[in-house]
Amino acid sequence: MRKVLVIAVREFQASVRTKAFIITLVAMPVMMGGSIAVQLLLKDKEDISSRGIAIIDQTGELHGAIETAANKRNTEDIFAKAEERNGVQIKGAQIKPAFEIKTLDPPADAVDELKFELSEQIRNKELFAFAIIEPSVIDGAGQLYYYSNSPTYRALPTWLRTTVNDTVREIRFDREGIDPSVVAKASEEVRRQDRDLVTKDASGAIVEGRTTNRAASFAIPFGLMMLMFMVVMVGASPLVNSVLEEKMQRIAEVLLGSVPPFQLMLGKLIGTVGVSLTISTVYLAGAYAAVAYAGYASLFPTHLLWWFLLYQCLAVFMFGSLFIAVGAACSDMKESQSMLMPVMLVVVSPMFVWMAVLKAPSATFAVIVSLIPPATPTLMLMRQSIPPGVPTWQPLLGVVLVALTTLLFVFVAGRIFRVGMLMQGKGAKFGEMLRWALRG
Repeated sequence: MRKVLVIAVREFQASVRTKAFIITLVAMPVMMGGSIAVQLLLKDKEDISSRGIAIIDQTGELHGAIETAANKRNTEDIFAKAEERNGVQIKGAQIKPAFEIKTLDPPADAVDELKFELSEQIRNKELFAFAIIEPSVIDGAGQLYYYSNSPTYRALPTWLRTTVNDTVREIRFDREGIDPSVVAKASEEVRRQDRDLVTKDASGAIVEGRTTNRAASFAIPFGLMMLMFMVVMVGASPLVNSVLEEKMQRIAEVLLGSVPPFQLMLGKLIGTVGVSLTISTVYLAGAYAAVAYAGYASLFPTHLLWWFLLYQCLAVFMFGSLFIAVGAACSDMKESQSMLMPVMLVVVSPMFVWMAVLKAPSATFAVIVSLIPPATPTLMLMRQSIPPGVPTWQPLLGVVLVALTTLLFVFVAGRIFRVGMLMQGKGAKFGEMLRWALRG
């Protein structure tokens, strides 16, 4: 056991004392936070060049309202909020593009030819888009057709659709003699506020449920899942390169002369668990400090920290043993990359179903997939973080299943490691690895 601990300490120190580890530890939250900050900074930063659109209004009743709405938008809605400096109102800078409307009224037999001409203008960047409003849209039978070669730009078609719908609705109300204000009041939506369940305090008094934080109800399970995935990838995946490097440089032969193969592998796994615990501790402490500073410390899932650490240790042992087996069975980096693909599919498998689990954490599907060992550390933890949680027997059963699977993976990886570390010249195929695992 002493040799195992010596190897574990050596692996731990070799990882955490490197500049790459410190850089990774700092860079990950900086990059994630930086991506969010960049999105916020660029939210109102867009190309403000005017967008020209030609309107072919076959109803003859809508183009005036569209032009009026465009003029109102171009004078009021595309500028930042005005600022007051020394008692003088200063108009804000333009932050959105203006929409320039050009109304066309071609004969019915010339519409197709005009559509081609307008399409050519769009291709030549003389026009941004054009739209055709069928004559029967007011009666509910026609459609609004929008033509453009910029399908990802949604601001203009969304604005046009809203404007046309509002105008058509007003025309219909006018024809039926209905007051639009009465309809607006009658169809006003009821505001909803989500709350936690009602409880009783120590004196038996009723305590109203707190307002539910919808952002936190999504961010907490998603954040825990991503942290678990990141810790496994950052902590365990380097084992492939570590083992392969020792094998290619014949260091493994010297090590195996002093320590049995299984103890060598176990020491590497324990050292990797220490590295992953260091990473998660730093990130969890940083996350708690951030939410506490923002005044949301009560939302931090402190009751799940022990579960998180337990699942993390088991996950690193489970997946780390697979990475070690791949490194021991391969003879070069290129070979290891192809052999890693099945392992990576197992690691990322929870990502395929996490949204379904998040939406219905108590459904039969969610219960079943969270009890499948490779997915249990992430999906069970996610279900536990979503109110009202899960029955105690489910995470306990999940821990037992993951522990048994981890023992199986470590045992199989130990057999592959023992044979593969001393094999030189060529890498093993999956059939050979299976034979090593079964026969030793």
